[in-house]
Amino acid sequence: MKNQPIQMHRQLALNIRILLSLLAAIFFTTIVADAQSVTCSLKPDQLANPTELFGVRLGMTPPEVKTLLPLVQFGRKDPFGVMKTSFNPHFDPRVDKTAFPDVRTISLDFLDDKLVTLWIGYEETFKWPKLDPFVTNFSTSLSVPAGWPVKRNGRQLTCDGFSLFASMIGGGPAIRITDDTAPDVITARVEAALDAEEKEVIGDVRTKSFYPADCAARDQVPQASRMTFKNKDEAEKAGYTLSKDCH
Repeated sequence: MKNQPIQMHRQLALNIRILLSLLAAIFFTTIVADAQSVTCSLKPDQLANPTELFGVRLGMTPPEVKTLLPLVQFGRKDPFGVMKTSFNPHFDPRVDKTAFPDVRTISLDFLDDKLVTLWIGYEETFKWPKLDPFVTNFSTSLSVPAGWPVKRNGRQLTCDGFSLFASMIGGGPAIRITDDTAPDVITARVEAALDAEEKEVIGDVRTKSFYPADCAARDQVPQASRMTFKNKDEAEKAGYTLSKDCH
């Protein structure tokens, strides 16, 4: 009988844990439902053009951006069509600070000469210095729904083909506008390049032998004696045979 109070306390504790788990599940389900209720059907070209973005919009070409940010410099595109650059009004002594008030950095990503990511980091002195008012006021400026769902260390709103992400960086607020189709295009190109590289074979013009990518002996073929083929079929059509060192 003396164990009965202990068993009752254990059962009570178990019931309390179950109740707390149910309450937590209801609480988090409500949060997720509220977050998912924020919808945005706008397309990139339907975004408003607030002064806080200085006229820069997704889809612009480098020359178009250059007219708005004359000091920005552009480099070469990488093999996948990507070109990245940044502009630092806060640190560049050539910049008229009154033209870019409280702006620390503007970063730009291009794909096939079209702007696909715009990131602007503001100083702590920006007029909306905290994340919540930053999101609220930027929602108004961009004419998009407010109440962006929480994502990682910030807030994100996903629209039709693009997304908006706000966060705090270095004590100041920042906004990123991204063309959501661009990462898929880049990933597909990288995968295609890797696939092509795996299929590529090296031919030795001295022996008329070819070496697949997984053949270690290909590293011994001198650069001056190499002939590159897209695949083994192309090499065989050119009269090359698989090296005996690759069997």
